[in-house]
This record gives sequence, structure tokens and C-alpha cells, in this order.
Amino acid sequence: MTDTRRRVKVYTLNEDRQWDDRGTGHVSSGYVERLKGMSLLVRAESDGSLLLESKINPNTAYQKQQDTLIVWSEAENYDLALSFQEKAGCDEIWEKICQVQGKDPSVDITQDLVDESEEERFDDMSSPGLELPSCELSRLEEIAELVASSLPSPLRREKLALALENEGYIKKLLELFHVCEDLENIEGLHHLYEIIKGIFLLNRTALFEVMFSEECIMDVIGCLEYDPTLSQPRKHREFLTKTAKFKEVIPISDPELKQKIHQTYRVQYIQDMVLPTPSVFEENMLSTLHSFIFFNKVEIVGMLQEDEKFLTDLFAQLTDEATDEEKRQELVNFLKEFCAFSQTLQPQNRDAFFKTLSNMGILPALEVILGMDDTQVRSAATDIFSYLVEYNPSMVREFVMQEAQQNDDDILLINLIIEHMICDTDPELGGAVQLMGLLRTLVDPENMLATANKTEKTEFLGFFYKHCMHVLTAPLLANTTEDKPSKDDFQTAQLLALVLELLTFCVEHHTYHIKNYIINKDILRRVLVLMASKHAFLALCALRFKRKIIGLKDEFYNRYIMKSFLFEPVVKAFLNNGSRYNLMNSAIIEMFEFIRVEDIKSLTAHVIENYWKALEDVDYVQTFKGLKLRFEQQRERQDNPKLDSMRSILRNHRYRRDARTLEDEEEMWFNTDEDDIEDGEAVVSPSDKTKNDDDIMDPISKFMERKKLKESEEKEVLLKTNLSGRQSPSFKLSLSSGTKTNLTSQSSATSLPGSPGSPGSPGSPGSPGSVPKSTSQTAAITTKGGLVGLVDYPDDEEDDDEDEDKEDTLPVSKKAKFES
Repeated sequence: MTDTRRRVKVYTLNEDRQWDDRGTGHVSSGYVERLKGMSLLVRAESDGSLLLESKINPNTAYQKQQDTLIVWSEAENYDLALSFQEKAGCDEIWEKICQVQGKDPSVDITQDLVDESEEERFDDMSSPGLELPSCELSRLEEIAELVASSLPSPLRREKLALALENEGYIKKLLELFHVCEDLENIEGLHHLYEIIKGIFLLNRTALFEVMFSEECIMDVIGCLEYDPTLSQPRKHREFLTKTAKFKEVIPISDPELKQKIHQTYRVQYIQDMVLPTPSVFEENMLSTLHSFIFFNKVEIVGMLQEDEKFLTDLFAQLTDEATDEEKRQELVNFLKEFCAFSQTLQPQNRDAFFKTLSNMGILPALEVILGMDDTQVRSAATDIFSYLVEYNPSMVREFVMQEAQQNDDDILLINLIIEHMICDTDPELGGAVQLMGLLRTLVDPENMLATANKTEKTEFLGFFYKHCMHVLTAPLLANTTEDKPSKDDFQTAQLLALVLELLTFCVEHHTYHIKNYIINKDILRRVLVLMASKHAFLALCALRFKRKIIGLKDEFYNRYIMKSFLFEPVVKAFLNNGSRYNLMNSAIIEMFEFIRVEDIKSLTAHVIENYWKALEDVDYVQTFKGLKLRFEQQRERQDNPKLDSMRSILRNHRYRRDARTLEDEEEMWFNTDEDDIEDGEAVVSPSDKTKNDDDIMDPISKFMERKKLKESEEKEVLLKTNLSGRQSPSFKLSLSSGTKTNLTSQSSATSLPGSPGSPGSPGSPGSPGSVPKSTSQTAAITTKGGLVGLVDYPDDEEDDDEDEDKEDTLPVSKKAKFES
């Protein structure tokens, strides 16, 4: 298994026509009983697991490309490739495949494609080969028609490719190209364009190797300049020879590597710029061209990585203070492109690649580069940093923590990143958005490692909040010293929105670190100053930050919010928004609705006690009435534990039954006569058997007294106190001058349940038959057609006498039941 001749990489072609690396291993061939035939086996070099087990099918078309590649299709949409480290190993496996299929190993493809029609098969039997016209100027039109007619048929494409390959036809065509250019034969040049384009669509590696050779590639590009659909030919060769300059920032001593770089650049240029955009039907015909570029890039990265002298010189010049700015910019751009090429590597090789760069000192080099004034250099360095963070954030975290032991906070790499984010001069903050994403990746606990000796999350977050968080929050704290943002221009608002987005992420994913920081630095109060911003998106970011904190339902946070009266900016923003139905309105209501639904008791009491008078008129949603209801239920349970206990029993009893069962039982209860109740039959729940009538009536009597007191107080309240524009202390006074005195005076009456929305009043706002506040009704227990109510309805006064008569005619036992 240590034989490097058999060392291969396994690739599969994905839906985007890109090659995915499946791993590195060693290939062998042998008989597999399960597959009933000779098969190719690849075992991973890391752990010996089976990467590939593929039967050599006698009818499968195998292709050998570039002397070290074998490509084939296992199914209609499943292409495989083996990339050999050495040519000798590729030749050995190719001989095995040809031996199984009975083919000559000198061929580059073992089978003809079999998608042809029956008529084509018959033609194939009578004419086994495709004869090309002689390569003459007068026959270019005939050659172009032959190529165009062969493309629709896979069989004819294969025959045409073999004929072009065997007769050295491409070089003859390129000689004619020079003749046509010398004679300015435009018609002939147009025919050559169609011919060369058709050869590209044959999708044959052997032909590409001829066309992309050093002696032919510029002539191929020249043929593709003469598109018949254009009035004037393009000037691709002029661009490649005069405009595009190959810069060796570090001299490359290997001529093969240098030639491979030139070839890859030109082929990429052909694919991106020269060839016309392929149609839906032509796109798959260029898959081999994509593969050619892909494997070239893999080879280039591998050859550069193995050249230790080259990388040593690269990083030495990057960090050398004597290096001039232009040279440093070229070095950084090269390193950026080098990292981009590395994305084609398989995971194991990519690990080795970034480990090599780390050992060479890429992070200290980036720190030097990021400290420069040149924005282009910094932009390229940011891209390189993003490759490192996205692939191995732990490596970056380890570096910055070690660095903190030696350097001041100001020159730490991660603080340089934060400063560049804050100081981005782009009006759209494109660079800042990218850097914020990198910081988010670095502080994300999901990609932090935990070992037996240490926990990366604990160590890094401790470092970050000690050395870096103050740099991140500096623009926020500087802009919120007053009651409204000191700078409220669009770019500042965008930056603060980015900072808030990262802080919101920290609230969600970090625990005590962010909690201690927010409470100790009073961050939430400063954030809520941004609710007064003229930019709605920034105000919503501030609200989202608070909503995330409330969503944690953490009493430490809740006490901090209540102590600092941090609902005040939210309520102000809600009232200032007025009747507009917009995102701000919905977001604020949703936050209060969350408090109500989740029954966060401390916040419910705080909101009602301090802000009820400002919110009680909001009746287009029931959120605030529901909060008041929750609040009164809490107070009632505190003051009346017996009533609370009885309600819980009745509530549990009710919710265990569906509506139909409840109605049936009520009907039976009303129809039951006193004489029909047998001895020992339970009328009340067993837990209530020991209670006497006074015990049961006592809470209801108190309830009725509180209701009367509440109604009398409501008559005395003539004006409602609204929010004023004054600041925090005076705001609380103006808001609470009517409410706090009212609520405190009512606290002795336990926030009377008879108030709007109270559980004891079926006539509360939002329910059918609500009673206006100005109408004073005398609550009494009345019965109407078998229904019991605690209030009289205004339209039912005429029936009072009749109701009283009915009540008098009821059996005594039923009266007792009503009273209880």
C-alpha cells in the first residue's frame, strides 16, 4: 500500500458539473465475488476504508486523459475519475481495464458511445470509419458541414474525434488559418471558427491536449476571433500578448510549473471570454474543458506547496519592512489567488495546505498587512483572512489568544479586524459586512472544540470579552451618551446595525459572558437610545436586541430591565408611531404579546404598574388588556389563596372535558330535582365537601365589594394621563402621577377584578355585551333561561321582575347551588 505508483485521488462529478474530491487512497484491481467480476478497488490511505468499489463493465466507456487520469460513467448522471500520482500507475490500471474489455491499451477510450439510432448502427456496419476531406482551403466549407452534422450523434462525434486525432488534422487546420489570415480570406476564417468551435464541443481530452499545447493555443484563440455573427473580429490574441502580463512576484524555477500556469490562464480565458455562452444543449459538451482546468489548478497548488524555497521567500518579503508598497501588493494578490486555487483541493490536502501556510507565518503576515494604509492591499488581506477563518476558525482563535500574552490590545489581529469594520469608508459598508461575518464565525460556540484538558469556548470567550468587546461596542457607546443618537446619518446607522446584529448573536449563543457585560456596562439602556433614530431599520435592530433578551426569560435580565425602567423607550416609540400599521408597531406588540403568552410575571406587573395608563386605550389588539388581566389574576391569587385554589380545581375540572360533555352535564344539573338526589351523591367536588357555605361565599363577597369600590373610583377619574416627552425620571412621574397613585391606592384593594378585562367580569372590553365605564350597573346574581350572570345587561332591565319571579320559584336546593 506504500507504492506511490498506485496512489490516486477519487473524484465524482456533481450536479453543477464540478468535480468533488472523495479522498486519497491506493488503487488495485481484483475479482470481487459480490459483483461477479473484475473490479477497481480504492482504499483510503488514512484508515484503509473502502473509497471505491467499481466493477469493470465490458460495455462501459473508459477514457484516459492527460496520462494520469481515467474517467468513466457508472450511471447516466454519475461520472467518476481516478487521478494518479504517477503515469506508470495509470498505465498499469489502464492495461487491466483494456484486458477485461479486450481492447488495445494504446487507445484512449475503450468503447464507442451507444446512443446512436438503429439507422446509424446499420451505417456503422457498412462504414466502420469516418473519412475526413483533405485539409485544403477550397474544402473548408465541406469540413465545417461535416463537423456540424456529426455533433448531434454521439457515435459520429466519437468517430470524428478519432479521425481528427489520428491524422494530426488540427495542426493542418491551424496552418490553413495562417494562410487565410495572410490572404484576408474572411469566408475561410468564418468556416475555421465553426470548425474549431465544433471540435471544442466534441469534449475530447486528447484533442484538448493538442489544441492547448504551447505551439497551438494562440492559433486556436485566433480562429475563435472570427465569429461570423460579428461585424469585426475580436482581438483576444492582442490582449493576451500585450495587455495581460505574467508577473513572477517570486521567481519560479520549475519550467513545467511555469508552463502549466500559462496554459491554465489561457484555457480559463478561452472558457470565460472567447467561447460563446453555451446553450442548454451544449453545456454538458464542455464538461471535459471544466475538468481540464480543475485538474490543472490542483497540480499547480501541489507543485507550489512542495516548493519550500518559494514559500519561504514569499513570506519573508511579505513581512519585510523594506519591501515597497507595489511589490507587497503583488505578493498579497498572489497569495490571495493561491488560496483561491486551494479550494479545489480535497479536504486532507487542504488541511495540509493551510497547515503549511500557518507554519510559514501567514497570520503574523496578515497582521502586518492589515495595519497598512493601502485599501487595496487590506481588501486582499481580508479575503485571505476569510479563507482561513472559514476553513479553520480554531487555528485563528489559538493564534490571537497566544498573541494576547505578548502584545497590547490595540495591535491584536482580531481588534484590527474590528477597527477595519468600524472604519470602513464604503458608503454601503461592503467590507464591514464581510468582516462582521468573520467575527461572527470566530465567536460562534458551535464551531469551538472541547477536549479533555481545555474548553475552547470558555478560554476564547473569556479572552474576547476581556480584550476585544470594548473595541466592538465603542461606536455604540460613543453615539448614545444622550437621550437620542448623537450622529444619525445613514452610514453611522448602518454600522451600528451591524454591531447590534453581532451583539444580538452573542445574547443568543453566549451565556454569562454577555449577561455580565450587558448588566455591568448598562448596554441595553444605551442600545434603546437608538429607538429614537430616524432610521427605522436601526430602531428595529435595537428592539430586536431587547426582544432577544426578553426571550431568554432570565430573571437577572428582567430585574435589570425593571430597575432601569427600560420599557420606557419602547413605550415612547410605540406612542410616537401613532396609528401607523407598520413593522415597528407589529414588533412592539409582538414583544408584549410574548410577555403575556409566556406569563412572565415580573415583567407583566412592571408594565401594568408603570405604563398601563399610556396603553389602556389600545383596543385594536387585546394584548394590553390581556396583560392587565394577567396582572389582576396574579394580585388576586396573592390576596385570595382560597379563591385561587378553588379556581384551579374548577379550571382543571373544566379543561378535562370537551364542550359537548360540559353542556350535557349542565343540562342534567338543571333538570335534576332536589328529590332525585340520592343519599351520598356528590354535588360538589370531593375536595370541597368539608367547606361550608361561608367559606365558599367569602371570596365572592370580597370580589363584589372590590368591584363596587372600583366602579366608584372610575367615576372620579375624569382625565386620563398620557405620556409626555420628558426624560426618564420625569417621564415616570408624568406617566405614573395618575397611575401609580391610582395603582397604589388600588393595591390595598388588590387591583380590583371588576376593572376592564378582569376575569370576574363577563362584560369586559372585547367580550360580547361589555358594559361601558360610564354606566354604573349593580352586580347581582341573575338567571335567564337557565344561565347565570354576575351583571345586569342594559337591554334586559324590562325582564328583571320576571327573572326575580323565576328565581323565587326555584327549589331551595338549586338556590343554594347558585349562591355557592
